Amino acid sequence: MNVRVVTLEREYGSGGAIIAQRLAARLGWKLWDREITCEIARRANVDERAAARCDERVDSFLYRLFKVYARGSYERALPLGDSRDFDTDRMVAMLERVVAEFADRGSCVIVGRGAPYFLRNRPDAFHVFIYAPTEEKVRRLKTIGQSEGEALRLIEEVDRERAAFIRHYFGKDWPYRPLYNMMINSKFGDEHVVETILGEIAAIEKQPAAANAAPSR
Repeated sequence: MNVRVVTLEREYGSGGAIIAQRLAARLGWKLWDREITCEIARRANVDERAAARCDERVDSFLYRLFKVYARGSYERALPLGDSRDFDTDRMVAMLERVVAEFADRGSCVIVGRGAPYFLRNRPDAFHVFIYAPTEEKVRRLKTIGQSEGEALRLIEEVDRERAAFIRHYFGKDWPYRPLYNMMINSKFGDEHVVETILGEIAAIEKQPAAANAAPSR
């Protein structure tokens, strides 16, 4: 098995976005994170001002779920236009196409956005889930300016709504453990996580192809 795509899903506050950045740098691969959101906005033909106007009017529960699901250190609300036809279902359909296209372009690390579900049948994909204890997530969030109270609120809110999003669109509990090749605690440091992922990929690439069957949905 030759790994050409790493998807990295994460609990809010666990440092997944930074870890993905460092992993991509070590591999010399393209990082797809915020660029995915920008590409969907481009295809929807919207800008930030249109997104702000839309955000004031939309009262879709699923839209709010997706917006929070996508939120992270380098992620914000997905820009949407005024079109009433552009709902969460269309957004997710576009997301699936964009993620698949980016994966097809070559070696890359993809952060969140349902990527492990969309790419679950790719034989060259390695799926990682990053988690951390609450105290570690609070510590990380405080370093980017959030108060302890705000950090605790977001940790609970974001992951609860990510789980609801995954349940609705993929029919799975979040995180769906059989989907991932690795689940790792980030409390021991970003470099430890990166080295562990690299070591596991190297070990898997040495195994016979039959031992690396992709997890089923």
